[in-house]
Amino acid sequence: MALSKHLNPDNLIKAAQDHPNKRHLKSSTGHQQTHPYGGRYGLEPIPKYHIPSTGTDAEATYQLIHDELNLDGTPALNLASFVHTWMPKQADQLMMENISKNLIDQDEYPMTQVIHTRCVSILASLWHAPSASQAIGTATTGSSEAIQLGGLAMKRIWQEKRKAAGKSIHEPGPNIVMGANAQVALEKFARYFDVECRLVPISKESHYRLDPKKAMEYVDENTIGIYVILGSTYTGHYEPVKEMAALLDEYEAQTGNSVPIHVDGASGAFIAPFATPKLEWDFRIPRVVSINTSGHKFGLSYVGVGWVVWRDKKFLPKDLIFELHYLGSVEYSFSLNFSRPAHPIIAQYFNFIHLGFEGYRNVALADMKNARLLSRALEKSGLFEVLSDIHRPAESAGVISGAKKVIGFDEEDIESYVPGLPVVAFRFSETYRNQYPEVQQKWVQTLLRAKGWIVPNYELAPDLENIEILRVVVRENLSAEMIDRLVADLLEVAQSLAKQDSPVHALNNLEHRSTTEGHHGKLEEGSGSQSNGTYAKQC
Repeated sequence: MALSKHLNPDNLIKAAQDHPNKRHLKSSTGHQQTHPYGGRYGLEPIPKYHIPSTGTDAEATYQLIHDELNLDGTPALNLASFVHTWMPKQADQLMMENISKNLIDQDEYPMTQVIHTRCVSILASLWHAPSASQAIGTATTGSSEAIQLGGLAMKRIWQEKRKAAGKSIHEPGPNIVMGANAQVALEKFARYFDVECRLVPISKESHYRLDPKKAMEYVDENTIGIYVILGSTYTGHYEPVKEMAALLDEYEAQTGNSVPIHVDGASGAFIAPFATPKLEWDFRIPRVVSINTSGHKFGLSYVGVGWVVWRDKKFLPKDLIFELHYLGSVEYSFSLNFSRPAHPIIAQYFNFIHLGFEGYRNVALADMKNARLLSRALEKSGLFEVLSDIHRPAESAGVISGAKKVIGFDEEDIESYVPGLPVVAFRFSETYRNQYPEVQQKWVQTLLRAKGWIVPNYELAPDLENIEILRVVVRENLSAEMIDRLVADLLEVAQSLAKQDSPVHALNNLEHRSTTEGHHGKLEEGSGSQSNGTYAKQC
């Protein structure tokens, strides 16, 4: 039966109170909240949107906020996010010990600044800067800030060259080129700093990422640089940095216009150096002038730290570096923020020392292996098709087309596969879509959320926005055992949506959770005595 009117939950709560006309208990409509342990602590309702006239006991305040935050999703099951969610307890302790330190206070906290400099040098060396001592960089709050700084440096260098040549920097003005699959932070740079954003259309043939040859159609003398993404957030594909650089080399030889590359390595700059160290994407390519990354993604630190590094000091114009006479010392700053917490940088350094190259490689290889496991399982089901390619053999692997037999293919060797992020992007298979056109893929996201999983369903970038995909980011905490559970839940959801006379009836299946180990030690239905109807059923 259809509802005759819209039901307002706040009004229902208010009407259901013991004394609906009194104002001692209010829903969110009244902008007050009641403490769940108000009777225990003797607390009055607390205003939500203005500061209370009197404070509340610390223990009670903690319990109130703690309980409200229980409504958040579980970070370990948030497969939508690239952000790392766990660190060893020793790292937690270090962060708490240094949580009050401000990174900008270099004179007051000199050792913290030394650790910051060490991290920049470690990354410069990891990314093969010509000289780690000549490279320059800074910590940021994340890749978004780092991308702004990389773009600003390219814009300023372009302006200086135009002025030196006696050309206008205003008409027609600067532009920057990137794939339409770019993360919003890249577009933010263009909009915030008055640079024309030229988005290169993506296609299935370009593997849902930047097509270097097509990108060249957007390059001209006013192009300040190209953002090349090492790990698309949509599908995890690496964009071909080396191919893009080669085309720009040819362009410069023909026109004299030098167009630099900034690599957005938000995720990939902490995966590629360890998982596929032979892949050339970094400062080994002379045209790459700057690289950014997120320490709080595959850098395995908590949220709040990013990095940007320039291959040489000459690629960071001096007028972007501020000399600060602050708190009794001379300091230099080239970040968008002034104050920033120091403890995320300390956490990053902890990882460098604790894990080392071998540790980071082991984590990366485990992530990649689990991502391949998930990819293959989904494809073998016949219910899904996988758009990411990390489980597919690389061209050099010697695969016989159309056959299962593989020549010289080592399934354990990461070099045998297409390089990319441990990300699995997938959708309903064509067969499934044709057989069940009434089933909407977004329902999978909703039904998985009811089982605890957070798996996003969203459209691909412009030109392919008619394609919806589901995406799983395989982080360190997503084990093979959890993938077993995830695959079981995905298959159950997809099959139930197809089998029921109405897709909504699939909600009935939420009380059942199957797994490949579900039959171990489990009694079959009917193994017990028949129920007599009481709540405590006999067994």
